Amino acid sequence: MSEIKVPIAKPIIGEEEIENVVEVLKSGMIAQGPKVEEFEQKFAEWVGAEHAIAVNSGTAALHTALLSCDIGPEDEVITSPFTFIASGNAILYTGAEPVFADIDLKTYTLNPDAIEDLITENTKAILPVQLYGQSANMERINEIAEKYGLIVIEDAAQAHGATCNGQKVGSIGDMSCFSFYPTKNMTTSEGGIITTDDEDLADNARMFRAHGASLRYHHDAIGYNFRMTDISAAIGLAQLEKIDEFNDKRIANAAYLNEGLKDVDGIITPYCAYDSKHVYHQYTIRVEKGDRDDWVDIINDCGVGTGIHYPIPLYNQPIYRALGIEGDCPNAELAADNVISLPVHPSLTKEDLDLVIEAVKTASEELE
Repeated sequence: MSEIKVPIAKPIIGEEEIENVVEVLKSGMIAQGPKVEEFEQKFAEWVGAEHAIAVNSGTAALHTALLSCDIGPEDEVITSPFTFIASGNAILYTGAEPVFADIDLKTYTLNPDAIEDLITENTKAILPVQLYGQSANMERINEIAEKYGLIVIEDAAQAHGATCNGQKVGSIGDMSCFSFYPTKNMTTSEGGIITTDDEDLADNARMFRAHGASLRYHHDAIGYNFRMTDISAAIGLAQLEKIDEFNDKRIANAAYLNEGLKDVDGIITPYCAYDSKHVYHQYTIRVEKGDRDDWVDIINDCGVGTGIHYPIPLYNQPIYRALGIEGDCPNAELAADNVISLPVHPSLTKEDLDLVIEAVKTASEELE
């Protein structure tokens, strides 16, 4: 295999992040403290939400949000099977059951038309995944939720700064969950955050992230140690100053790739809904000829990194099959077999982007 010259992801850590972390280390306050509180306030303001509750991973954010909405055994949560496993696992952690609705093949997000037929008397929430940096059709999803009295929890792990009808992801559902894993549009090394306008839900989340304590040493529920450290928050504060610039670069890179790949035979480039801002956590194409693995091999041999996000719908994962959890989502299965993510991150140069374009063209030509 050839050397990968253009990696699929590259976290950007600058002097500001380093200086912030050194300041925290010197302060002696390295667990959850004033930097976490400052990060929460600034992130909430950036998203346009009343409250933000920082935790130690995106998975913890999902788990905490579900618990905060009193979701548990015998409840059902409708979500997408075309996502990272944390989206479904967080539902299982509460004792509830994930119910899988199919995706829209244009956006790869939850298809509102697939939701209503799955609603039962046990359905308590809808958990749309804002995949690849683009929002699901939240207007329709919220209409369905209101009609049936359901909670909406956004899995916004990949959509920092994305919008739907001019409203930022993170301010649309009852609660929203972000991840700050190193490859995300912004990072805190590891970490996550929950946003909400509901004060009671925010209080619940703060309780569950701290061993179920509403007051120190007064434990009202079975909670967890999901707290973020001031070290992580210090990184996040520096990244938050840069996230809009990072996103603008991703969008520009995606536009350049779209132009360069528009006439390439056998691929479908990413779709951006007219009423949305897509922030391209991933730039994901779908191949329509040949075998996806052959495309990957050729692109890699040209020195370009790739990713497959995601190769197995959740209900086909071995553990889900063992648990008897089923699904019937042909669009998700088609996408899982045929998507390839290409580099789009802010570190890319024009030369890098040209190499990506040429690699895909080479694959298309060789797979006639």
